[in-house]
Amino acid sequence: MESENGMNTNVLKDRQIIKAARVMSMIFTPFYLPLLGLVILFLFSYMSLLPLSYKLSVLLFVYLLTILLPTLLIHLYRKYQGWKPIDLGRKERRIIPYIISILCYFICIYIMNRLQFPRYISIIVVAALIVQMACALINVWWKISTHSAAIGGVAGAILAFAEIFSYNPTWWLCLALILAGMVCSSRMILRQHSLSQVTAGFLIGFFCALIII
Repeated sequence: MESENGMNTNVLKDRQIIKAARVMSMIFTPFYLPLLGLVILFLFSYMSLLPLSYKLSVLLFVYLLTILLPTLLIHLYRKYQGWKPIDLGRKERRIIPYIISILCYFICIYIMNRLQFPRYISIIVVAALIVQMACALINVWWKISTHSAAIGGVAGAILAFAEIFSYNPTWWLCLALILAGMVCSSRMILRQHSLSQVTAGFLIGFFCALIII
């Protein structure tokens, strides 16, 4: 009886860990990099002086084109193919979702340029686009984690803006690294990626965002 209770407890713990990993993967999707980058920018740069209504409208615009639209289109594509979410973990099935997200980012950048958004705002979306394109290119030969690339991009953006606007990034960078560990661990727990794939994804996102910004 004790051994059975122990096994049931372990199974329950495993289910809770898997559930937590799924929640982390759902919250920290690969598309949130531009939105978090803008939040950092609006908090630590001179743009914090802009009217709240303007900042909220920019965040809403970026959310619609870089998170909601690609997520919705990829969901519809997956439904059309009759795939479950886990089926997108296969390398060959990630090509069309990559193309969809890249096109959405191109549309966002095009509209930003037409509306003459400040360069510091549009460059964040450009950095996120470069991260997406790098992951898509690598995915042709080797599966890589876009989730870890996104959180790596956030860490790179924090460091880049700290250099540009001369603020202390220590606590924000620590928070980003803790989240990176949680996101990367969740992808491995769900058996979507290996340690090398999440590590490579983080490094690509980090250096792309740092260099572009």
